[in-house]
Amino acid sequence: MATLSHSDFDLGGDHSNDQVPTTGPPQQKRDFFAPLRHWFNQINPRSSRQAHLICRLIPPTCPFARTIKFFGYTILDIPPLCKLNPLYEEFIALRFRALTYLADTCKEDISQYC
Repeated sequence: MATLSHSDFDLGGDHSNDQVPTTGPPQQKRDFFAPLRHWFNQINPRSSRQAHLICRLIPPTCPFARTIKFFGYTILDIPPLCKLNPLYEEFIALRFRALTYLADTCKEDISQYC
């Protein structure tokens, strides 16, 4: 009975260059919104009035998300389009900082904003 080995399938080619081709250093993506991200992350509410304004301007949930029903059947489900906003995370973080300021520093009830 004959046994096959890996060398039985060698076709005789030169295998010295069997490396994964490289395309050079990885390209860095430019973040055009980096200055705005940095600016939004530096904003901290310094007064109760400013924190209330931020909480009123930035909604707690995306106002564009909708589910359209017809006679109890879902016809169309529109996803939250706010997540397409490149600064979405910064807006939500700013709102959270304002709510935290109102609750911890000013000792105010923030249930109206939730």
